[in-house]
Amino acid sequence: MYSVKEIFKTLQGEGAHTGRAAVFCRFSGCNLWSGVESDRAGAGCRICDTDFVGVDGGGGGRFDEPQALVTAILAAWGEGREHRFVVFTGGEPLLQLDDRLIGACHAHGFKVAIETNGTRTPPPGVDWVCVSPKLAASWAHREGDELKLLHPHPELDPADLAALPFRHFWLQPTDGPARELNTAATVAYCLAHPGWRLSLQTHKLIGMP
Repeated sequence: MYSVKEIFKTLQGEGAHTGRAAVFCRFSGCNLWSGVESDRAGAGCRICDTDFVGVDGGGGGRFDEPQALVTAILAAWGEGREHRFVVFTGGEPLLQLDDRLIGACHAHGFKVAIETNGTRTPPPGVDWVCVSPKLAASWAHREGDELKLLHPHPELDPADLAALPFRHFWLQPTDGPARELNTAATVAYCLAHPGWRLSLQTHKLIGMP
């Protein structure tokens, strides 16, 4: 059984695939926060800006087996088999994503990407791994295609992470009331440390989900 908050097609707004058409499959649930606002102060992660509670979003629901979920992903993608790309996110997608679902996606021509907090190791077959760590103590999976670090981060210093085995290193301004100050600080850090690149949430800038 897969519990999915929402499924939608958009342009990837962040990181190395910015601007690429993708279906986002947002799983419900996370292991660092319940998603309930009253629990935020005591949560392991307090900086999430995403609604991943329940299965009531567009395209969301409970899917009994992989093919049922892939059918919903195919419906969101629409016509054409070329360049199919699905991003599993959350919440934390690795609480639910398994090799059966990955295989079903591959059988229909999808490249499979994940955006994970790094607390769990991805199953084999994932084509693109983006790790966005939230807690230093629980960060276990420290390799992948891209590292996306919110900046400034309450626990992690980018200077300590630059030698990790990732292909791309992104700093993304932490959202919220201090977003403008955080953006200025992130720009300044990337200018001074060119191994890091600026990641902006371009989908929000152009009004896409």
